[in-house]
Amino acid sequence: MRLITFTGKGGVGKTSIAAATALRLSNMGLRTLVMSTDPAHSLSDSFGLQLAAEPQRIKENLHALEVNAYTDLKANWGTVQRHYAKLFFAQGVSDVMADEMTVLPGMEEMFSLMRVKRYKRSGNYDAMVLDTAPTGETLRLLSLPETLAWGIKMVRGVEKYFVKPIARPLAKLSTRLAELVPPEDVFGAVDTMFSELEGVREILTDPATASIRLVMNAEKMVIKETMRALTYLNLYGFGVDMVAVNKLLPMDEDSGYLEKWKATQQKYLTEITNSFAPLPIRKVKMYDDEVVGFNALEKLAEDLYGDLNPAAILHTEPPTKFIRTEAGYEIMMKLPFAAEGDMEVWVSGDDLFVQLGNQRKITSLPLALTGITPGEATFKGQWLSIPFALTSQPARTAVNA
Repeated sequence: MRLITFTGKGGVGKTSIAAATALRLSNMGLRTLVMSTDPAHSLSDSFGLQLAAEPQRIKENLHALEVNAYTDLKANWGTVQRHYAKLFFAQGVSDVMADEMTVLPGMEEMFSLMRVKRYKRSGNYDAMVLDTAPTGETLRLLSLPETLAWGIKMVRGVEKYFVKPIARPLAKLSTRLAELVPPEDVFGAVDTMFSELEGVREILTDPATASIRLVMNAEKMVIKETMRALTYLNLYGFGVDMVAVNKLLPMDEDSGYLEKWKATQQKYLTEITNSFAPLPIRKVKMYDDEVVGFNALEKLAEDLYGDLNPAAILHTEPPTKFIRTEAGYEIMMKLPFAAEGDMEVWVSGDDLFVQLGNQRKITSLPLALTGITPGEATFKGQWLSIPFALTSQPARTAVNA
């Protein structure tokens, strides 16, 4: 299944471009699902239809949905929530507050990722288009499987080494303890949910089937945010294969009092072209009417893609490379807009940590590199280079780039 994710700063037209892409894919004969993961959904508005929380057919080869976090919460977390809400309520916490305290941060995004895996596994679709929340929320969504890896290990370890062999036998001797120890179905629900997340990262980063497309306007603040987005997406290993510059004033038409704005757009368009190369940059003009409904979306898709196949992987350069050198190995990460002073690199155990601003990437090292201190991390053009010499001593200290 081809997976295309659209993200960008709020208000740039991301939903319209995602909907237009999905429509073009369906018109090509691909069984397509377009899903909005943005809590402030506008996919329904884009199609001019009322969408539900489950896939519904809106035309031949095209299904659409808007994720409902509360529906997913009840279906996937209800067993766990009821148990812990009861414990909080027994301590005097109000019903509403108890329910809120049992919801973990990031759960809405987690349910969306579980749906991606489920729909891919179903075999019902040839292509899936994700219309995500603005950039910051999208980064949290896409990095969630990696962030929650510790949770999967912790829950399974607690159940295996403490609850099952120790706590449950003791609970049979104490009514009070029995109320506190989660029943098996609670751990089963948690384990099932985390199991559904396993393999999601591989789906999202598979260079043969998945890519992210950035949507932006030719405006200074939008360009800066898109630069940060590309850098962070590369840091996490997600392949970006296109940039769409939306709402450009047509050069061959008189824009009246917007003529000065047109010149500003052209100046920034040159900056975008120079900054984001070699990524393909597609341009879309500003229309004289809102883009709503199938006809308008088909026009947008035609202007955006022309003869280009939207299902193709449009850029194939991997964001991370492992290179064999004479001294050992070199890990290369393409971070085009990162500053050396913002970087921190260190090894702990068999994991490589790369900190960029408030974003942290954790990479499991190959067996050949475990226990080896990385050399000084430096930039080679747009690539962060982290050398590993096979003669190095075991890792002890952090290395700053």
